[in-house]
Amino acid sequence: MSTASTVLTPPSQTPLQTILVVEDEVLIRMVIADYLRECGYKVHEAVNAEEAVVVLQSPEVTIDVVFSDVQTPGDMDGFGLARWVRAHKPGVQVILTSGVERSADIAATLCEAGPLLRKPYPPQDVVDRIRQLVARANRA
Repeated sequence: MSTASTVLTPPSQTPLQTILVVEDEVLIRMVIADYLRECGYKVHEAVNAEEAVVVLQSPEVTIDVVFSDVQTPGDMDGFGLARWVRAHKPGVQVILTSGVERSADIAATLCEAGPLLRKPYPPQDVVDRIRQLVARANRA
């Protein structure tokens, strides 16, 4: 019986941020959402940008970081979601991810953490990017 060794970020003494993971591919969404939960983050999930907007507008939910794929089904893609977040939830940070090369230039203008995270990404890279955003926001 073989077990995969995964290096998890140790739990923090202070409550970690709430992350909204927006990804239509269920296995990818489950893997990153579970990893973020294991790292101590509170995680909400959405299949597409429209569903993400519903979560972001919910009075019971406070989202700190949106981690979204660029290519999502429906009328709004990840870029549209990032623009919506900027217009309606200015305190919420956005990280975009894509396997498509041309997406990097657009993402650089919409994401506080710079260019998007390229797929496939190691889950720890997502955690590192979230920490960068939070550290930058705390300095501001």
